[in-house]
Amino acid sequence: MLQSRRDFLKKSAVLLAGSALMGSAPLTSVLAEDKTVAPAHPFPFAELDLDEVEKLGYEGYFENGCCYGAAKALLVALSERVGFPYTVIPPEMFANGKEGYTAGSLCGALGGAAGVIGLCCAPDDARAITKELCAWYTSTALPIYQPESAAPVQTIAPSVNCVDSVSTFMKAANVERGDIIRKRRCGGLTGDVARKTAELLNIHFGYMEAPAVADPASELAPNEYIGEADGFGGPIKVKVTMDGDKIAKIEVLSHGETAGVSDPAFQTIPDAIIAAQSTQVDVATNATFSSKGIMAAVEDALSKVGK
Repeated sequence: MLQSRRDFLKKSAVLLAGSALMGSAPLTSVLAEDKTVAPAHPFPFAELDLDEVEKLGYEGYFENGCCYGAAKALLVALSERVGFPYTVIPPEMFANGKEGYTAGSLCGALGGAAGVIGLCCAPDDARAITKELCAWYTSTALPIYQPESAAPVQTIAPSVNCVDSVSTFMKAANVERGDIIRKRRCGGLTGDVARKTAELLNIHFGYMEAPAVADPASELAPNEYIGEADGFGGPIKVKVTMDGDKIAKIEVLSHGETAGVSDPAFQTIPDAIIAAQSTQVDVATNATFSSKGIMAAVEDALSKVGK
């Protein structure tokens, strides 16, 4: 106890001397600069500039990948507006999220954003905001932010996985992975994710109003139906197009299944259902939960036919 008191007095003397050197700065201000203990979780938050975060995200992608870019954009903005403890969190810790954490799994931009969301939000709030971010990611044509040149196409990622998101774009744009067009697309997407995260956080903390949400069903043709059911990694959403009383087309709009493992289900089950005109088809090998999730989602869509 005595040693602790001596340490405190010694530190106070140093801080007082520093205060005198700084002029009229009060002791409380100097003490506030003594960053030895992080504040309690969740960390403080201040309103973020969406345009600034978006630009930082794009630039950060070209420094060290999408996960680093999204996290750095948010951390830099929070460092400027809040200061400590964001100033001592190195964005380099997020560099391992590049290319879907080296395995084509979760999009690194989402991973970096989720990490920062977890710093400034309580666990339940963080999960809800992250879920909303992922739902936006799998329902929005990206990239929106294109500061250098327009992308050939904007595509909607069928899942939150890097391999699905990137492959969908490359196929639609007819480009290879090393193409600058693909890189600018992922840079723009990183900026988009950083901006959307800043928007969701601003809304959560009362700095912005939530935008009006359009009802997806209002954009459907009379013969199109949306269905949803749980797969192994979360909800699977499909759109079923009918031709009279026959199933003409099945599109998987979004899912959270594991890349690679679930691929056989998405490659075979929709075609099998159309061929059989029934959801009672054989599951794909080693993708049972994903297969059943697709079948159940189609059944959900079919339950709305004629209603």
